[in-house]
Amino acid sequence: MVTASSAPPVMLQSGDRMTRIEFHRRYCELPDIRAQLIEGVVYLSSPLRANFHGDQHALVLAWLGVYWEANPETVRVSDNASVFLDADNEPQPDASLRYIRGQTSLTEGGYIAGAPELIVEVAASSVSIDLHDKLNAYRRNGVREYIVWRVLDQAIDWFRLHEGAFDRVEPDEQGLIGSEAFPGLRLNVAAMLAEDVAGVLKTQRDG
Repeated sequence: MVTASSAPPVMLQSGDRMTRIEFHRRYCELPDIRAQLIEGVVYLSSPLRANFHGDQHALVLAWLGVYWEANPETVRVSDNASVFLDADNEPQPDASLRYIRGQTSLTEGGYIAGAPELIVEVAASSVSIDLHDKLNAYRRNGVREYIVWRVLDQAIDWFRLHEGAFDRVEPDEQGLIGSEAFPGLRLNVAAMLAEDVAGVLKTQRDG
């Protein structure tokens, strides 16, 4: 006889529909997968390649890490941390930057609750999700700035929240985009797309 305590965990499948609470319960029982809930729909991650995700992800974290190093008392950078956005959304963004005393908090279990001020997604196969359903969820929940690095397209989209809508931000004459949410955070777009680590980090360190 199978009892409740010995029953196997209920699997998650891409396309399943459920609430965030039910998703999180199942996710915690399945430690060997990576999944997100976006607008009530489950998405399981595909294997990640170094040249289409892993290397770019590492560069994003290095860039944000320089800003964190300069502002350790006020901000935190997170890598792939689950975010409790609302009843239908529990994304696991590639990187997030948040104020310690900002619009998020940490749950007793250590998860981020609320919308980080800045989120970055590195997108190859996930572009359609990142630029549609996920973008809408982030916008609706008050993410102030959202960056999508479209690796296959060799493009970076930077969105800034203004009056409830995401406006696309273009680089200035020097090819830089500066954050409004985090003064002093600057991205050298051409260097990032070229995966020029020294150029990205030098621009950030120079302020």
